[in-house]
Amino acid sequence: MFSMPDVAVVLVIVLILFGPKKLPDIGASLGKGIKDFKKAVEDEPPKEKIASEEVPKVSHEAASTEKPQAL
Repeated sequence: MFSMPDVAVVLVIVLILFGPKKLPDIGASLGKGIKDFKKAVEDEPPKEKIASEEVPKVSHEAASTEKPQAL
């Protein structure tokens, strides 16, 4: 996977690009984004509930006998 020197090189590049004053802001924003994403995933309704909702179905026979309307 990643070795320790690889991680150190990436951290040095990030430090050079953003500077030491911006790193805490970037870290806080990243952490907040991950936390919001996890909360949104946990609040998602179960798939069984979505599948059981009534959805109007069109039969294939009715769809094939209808002629498209010209605009």
